Amino acid sequence: MKVQRSQLPSFLKFFIVQNSTLQPCNLLSRPTGFSKEKMMIDRYSIALFLVLSFLVGVLDASAGDSDPRYRTCVAQCEKTGCVGERCFPHCKFPSDGVASDGPWYMQEPLYLKWKQWDCESDCRYNCMIDREKEREALGDGPVKYYGKWPFKRVFGIQEPASVAFSALNLAMHFHGWLSFFILLYYNLPLKQDKKAYYEFASLWHIYGLLAMNSWFWSAVFHSRDVDLTEKLDYSSAVALLGYSLLLTILRSFNVRDEAARVMVAAPLLAFTTTHILFLNFYSLDYGWNMKVCVVMGVAQLLIWAIWAGRTHHPSRWKLWVVVFGGGLAMLLEIYDFPPYQGFFDAHALWHATTIPLTCIWWSFIRDDAKLRTSVLLKKAK
Repeated sequence: MKVQRSQLPSFLKFFIVQNSTLQPCNLLSRPTGFSKEKMMIDRYSIALFLVLSFLVGVLDASAGDSDPRYRTCVAQCEKTGCVGERCFPHCKFPSDGVASDGPWYMQEPLYLKWKQWDCESDCRYNCMIDREKEREALGDGPVKYYGKWPFKRVFGIQEPASVAFSALNLAMHFHGWLSFFILLYYNLPLKQDKKAYYEFASLWHIYGLLAMNSWFWSAVFHSRDVDLTEKLDYSSAVALLGYSLLLTILRSFNVRDEAARVMVAAPLLAFTTTHILFLNFYSLDYGWNMKVCVVMGVAQLLIWAIWAGRTHHPSRWKLWVVVFGGGLAMLLEIYDFPPYQGFFDAHALWHATTIPLTCIWWSFIRDDAKLRTSVLLKKAK
């Protein structure tokens, strides 16, 4: 997840609206029809607006990228293409990808365009690494740059630990979904129309696909943080959380009637879709998104916990493990600390803790399918 940025721009918009009666010509001419007190208030308003405008840029920056030495390093690198003895050949390429000091056929390599590693990105990264070494030598701790902790790249990957753990989560979900599919259609009895007896089979199939999609974009986003990958990661995570909450309600309350399922699904899916559209086309508000995700995550953990306490499901202990483990893992998502050795931060460790929980979770789903199938077979006889 991202850190929450300053919301001062919204305040400034409100401030401008409240002072929209000010006109430039009125400020330069002598007041006619206005009292001197009104003119003084207008002047103080303008001064306050200018001060707040300056503070927006300061407060919106992180401690690292507002450091004068870091800024000087980046500016010098963008002019010379070098940080110390390290030089970057693609700093010769401007934004259009054509070399400024070579013929037209000298173009930036395609893999650099795809990963969007440009001169500015390399300058920022290498200046950040050098500045953090200086801070470490002085006994100072890491600071954030542009809202993110200083991570060390591995083969061009920005956050290698998070990428590796995301890929493992993807693999665990694929294994869990595949084993669930084989259990339903090859190991358990089927109806005459070749459909599974388990009433929630199709819902869990959709869940598996959404989970794999979410972890795939998580790996992509942590390998290279750009606007597109960020929105795809956030949108996929919100879609998974919203659908998981829906599935939690349907299974824990044993909602099997199609009309009742639609009535439960309609408001939840509408809210989830609206929130995704809000993030993508209105404002990528990190703070609001964090609140929405935490509420949906806590809600489903509470529902599963209550259901596990009331049910006599033989595999309810697996559900308890997932509920308590998921709650503890969520603390890592909320609590933020700098990456150890430049690789393992709180978010990466959260990805790591969900790997074993995913195995236990899909094991519970398979057990639930076996139990419900046996109950329905007994009723059919």
